Amino acid sequence: MRNNNVKRMVLCAVLIALSIGLNQIKLLHLPFGGSITLLSMLAATLAGYFCGPKWGLASGLALGLLNLIIGGYVIHPVQLVLDYILAFTALGLSGFFTNKNTGLYVGYAVAVIARFICSFLSGWIFFGEYAPEGMHPALYSFAYNGVSIGAEGVITLIVLAIPVVHNTIYRLQDQFATNHVK
Repeated sequence: MRNNNVKRMVLCAVLIALSIGLNQIKLLHLPFGGSITLLSMLAATLAGYFCGPKWGLASGLALGLLNLIIGGYVIHPVQLVLDYILAFTALGLSGFFTNKNTGLYVGYAVAVIARFICSFLSGWIFFGEYAPEGMHPALYSFAYNGVSIGAEGVITLIVLAIPVVHNTIYRLQDQFATNHVK
């Protein structure tokens, strides 16, 4: 049992590091923070998908705290919780779909939607003042976060549809999933 936990911990650490590395590859950097990165959310969600929800949620939390340390922007404690604690922890929700037929896709989509909701709320409450004149802050936050999180989510789902990508992830999941760690 202890050996299984060590393997999971190492795998989650590697996926967190991969997510941080991929987060540095920005396909589009938005003017008021946020960006579209090269599959960084996929790496983060794989911790949950491979190891289950407990490991995925803990990895997401660790990733959020590391992102806060590396380059976080905080204007209010609740914003910190929404943008760094809850939003990144939400990526671990993919772990609830580990043993489902379409778990890779559904788990990823659920995790990204949950992250979007956290970021949307933060944007609406704390960054709505940046909305163009006449635009409702909620609509502004929806559009802004839709571009950054939504676009990366769609790009990742397209990449996941490539047979060699999803076949590789399924093979890895067979080796690392909660019920299969040797």
